[in-house]
Amino acid sequence: MRLWKIIGLALLVAAGSAAYVHRQEIEKLVASLEQPAAEQPQAALVMPVPVAPVVKRPVSIYLEYPARTESIRDITLQARVSGYVQKQVVPDGADVAAGDLLYVIDPRDYQAALDRAKAQKQRDIAAREYASSSLERGSELTKSGWLAKDTFDQRSSSLRQADAAIAIDEAAIREAELNLEYTEIRAPFAGRLGKNQAAIGALINVAGAVLNTLVQIDPIYVTFNPSEADLGAIQKVHASGQTAAEIFVPGNDKVKHKGTITFIDNSVDRLTGTLTARATIANADRALLPGQYVRIRIHAGEDANALMVPQTALGSSQLGKYVYVVGEKNMAEQKLVTTGPTDGDLISVVGVNEKDLVITGNLQKIGPGSPVQPLTAPPPQAGEKRTVTTGAVN
Repeated sequence: MRLWKIIGLALLVAAGSAAYVHRQEIEKLVASLEQPAAEQPQAALVMPVPVAPVVKRPVSIYLEYPARTESIRDITLQARVSGYVQKQVVPDGADVAAGDLLYVIDPRDYQAALDRAKAQKQRDIAAREYASSSLERGSELTKSGWLAKDTFDQRSSSLRQADAAIAIDEAAIREAELNLEYTEIRAPFAGRLGKNQAAIGALINVAGAVLNTLVQIDPIYVTFNPSEADLGAIQKVHASGQTAAEIFVPGNDKVKHKGTITFIDNSVDRLTGTLTARATIANADRALLPGQYVRIRIHAGEDANALMVPQTALGSSQLGKYVYVVGEKNMAEQKLVTTGPTDGDLISVVGVNEKDLVITGNLQKIGPGSPVQPLTAPPPQAGEKRTVTTGAVN
């Protein structure tokens, strides 16, 4: 019984000691909270932030859009005469020049028709010669009274009928020559053939049977849809007539094709706020095909005094885009900006000064008027004239 009393006393002493220690810690915490703000350490409230200078340099501004190529001329090759396909002169998919022979339809029937028309003309020429000499004899006999006037008129009529017959024969010969010429189907312009649709020996008629297709590839159209906000710049480039359009094939950043803007539509789509524009592009290597997706980049002018800041410095709010700069007494100052073209990691903005130090990090931990400690900033890059891109990039 005495042992249990000793254990109880020991526990009571331990509990009292723990309560005393806990009370001391609470008193220290309350004292620290009651300490005046001026006496509290300030170093912990100053946020270290990375900064970057505003870079001023001339840039070439480009507008860039997704686009699609279109053939300037795209036709189906059809026969103008009926007959059997005798020969396909060039293979499927071949590049041909204007006037090249592509197909031959069996010409024998049309050659025979031409020969018949020529023979008919020879017969009518002989008949005219006889009518002419008969009229000459009749003229002398009529003067001497040996030939009746009515008979002389008949001979005159026969000569005129012979002249008309020869004229008909000449028209028939021209028609036969055309039909014979139509048995050879030639390329009306330079382009590329498609897949053959008429096998050798197939009977072709003039009711719309298709032999093949031919598309013009050089030059070629590139159609794109700029926004109405870019209309003024596009119109200016169009009016200048400069070779300001460059074409990029997906997966290849090298410019291989250039051209000029040749068409701007006469209205803006009210639903999308865009319009249709077109550039005519040289395609001498025939690398671009109709219907191909490409990117078009248009040189829209120069900005000699562009102010560039890192894209990581941009913030966004209900009021728009903004950046933080280091203000007086190292206080963060918020500036609303209007963004422009980009150049790698930099973006052109309006709303900052050339001498500003832009805060590029810890943006979520600061606000307007927050004390900051700028970290060492790299020196401004004295860049040369740069190329930047804006517009609808896909």
